[in-house]
Amino acid sequence: MTSLLLRPWRQSDGGALAAAYRASSDLDRQLDPDAGTPAGAERVIGEDLGWDSQTACNLAIVADGTAVGNVGLSRIDPRHGTAWTYYWLAAPARGQGLAARATATLAHWAAEELQLHRVELGHRTNNPASCRVARSAGFAAEGIQREKLHYDGERFDVEIHARLATDPVPALQLLELRLP
Repeated sequence: MTSLLLRPWRQSDGGALAAAYRASSDLDRQLDPDAGTPAGAERVIGEDLGWDSQTACNLAIVADGTAVGNVGLSRIDPRHGTAWTYYWLAAPARGQGLAARATATLAHWAAEELQLHRVELGHRTNNPASCRVARSAGFAAEGIQREKLHYDGERFDVEIHARLATDPVPALQLLELRLP
């Protein structure tokens, strides 16, 4: 990957989103099943992957001109200066540090531009790759929420991480950020 950036999703990313969904067996937990077709993916982009820096924002993680993932903020609470972050990558784009760089970039932007003091994230404890993303992006582990998630008849513990505006910026190269 030579060109990397974060930007709002576009309707024209529908084909890339559908391809990412089909290439990644675990994205059914993150996205509407309709994301597996170009028309459905365009609907998902319009309804679920929008941009509004006051309530929730989603950014396409773009590698060499193609959307390969998402990083977002939700539960933005200006009063308390907090938000929740989340991310996913298409399977072929994983294992290269891209999710950590995207998450670190968004957390840095949230602290600088939205004046958020605390950004949180959670991952299943049986997902060590997601834990590495959180730690690499500068998020400190804070504790376990027992049996928080339920998938396919099984309960999963979730580890919570947070990054404070006062925490050191991680030693990662942040991504270019193109916002409206």
